[in-house]
Amino acid sequence: MLFRLAFALVLTTALLVCPIDAVSQDMLRDVDLNSPDMSTAEMTRAEVETLLKAAPRDAAGQSSADLQERRLSRLDLSGLDFSGGNLRLVKLNRASLKGARFDRAVLNQAWLIDADLTGASLVKASLLGTQMQRARLGGTDLSGARITADLSGASLVGARLAGADLSADMRNQSMGLMRGVLKSADLRGADLAGANLARADLGFAQLQQANLANCDMSRADLSGADLSSTNLAGADLTEADLASALLPGAAMLEKARNLDKARNLNLARHLPE
Repeated sequence: MLFRLAFALVLTTALLVCPIDAVSQDMLRDVDLNSPDMSTAEMTRAEVETLLKAAPRDAAGQSSADLQERRLSRLDLSGLDFSGGNLRLVKLNRASLKGARFDRAVLNQAWLIDADLTGASLVKASLLGTQMQRARLGGTDLSGARITADLSGASLVGARLAGADLSADMRNQSMGLMRGVLKSADLRGADLAGANLARADLGFAQLQQANLANCDMSRADLSGADLSSTNLAGADLTEADLASALLPGAAMLEKARNLDKARNLNLARHLPE
């Protein structure tokens, strides 16, 4: 318990003094993901199931289950329903969460590095400062979720992020630039229609055949991203960084908004006509 309290204090202090991107990188540099605290579980699947079943649910079926700060790494928790639960600071590194439900759950500052969330549901979940590097989220539903998580290197092939908010939180600059980080993430075929990606980091992301229709991508980092077959109809590219990005043909680009206001458009690569 004392270790967890000390770790939470260190994490909170780091977030207060460092930009969120730097915090994510520094945390991973200093944390041993193979240590018992980060790689073992203090509960069994059966115990987790018992806790979930015992938690009261409201009229909408939302749970009040409290798993805050629990160590659940490497467990097979596939198919369980955590909807509405409190999972702040929970450790689920390399856990199997296939088909699990986290709708409206709070996963702020949770650890899900290398976790498998294939086909899971996180509709309107809260993922603030969550560590999800290299997580597998193929076919996962993140519609309407609030995401300032680090999803660098994650796989979101065919994922649903329609209406999700990955934008920077400009109201709390004391915590640095908190935003969705999708560096080198695989978003091929993902549905991000209407998502808020303002200032989000999508550097070198794979966005082939993704749906970015009507997204707010103002000031987003799209440097090196592959947008070669991406639906950009109605997407706002105001001050988006397009350096070295691979852009679709003229017919699709014409459907985007404010392309003329994007940054480094002259450094972008274009598909041949």
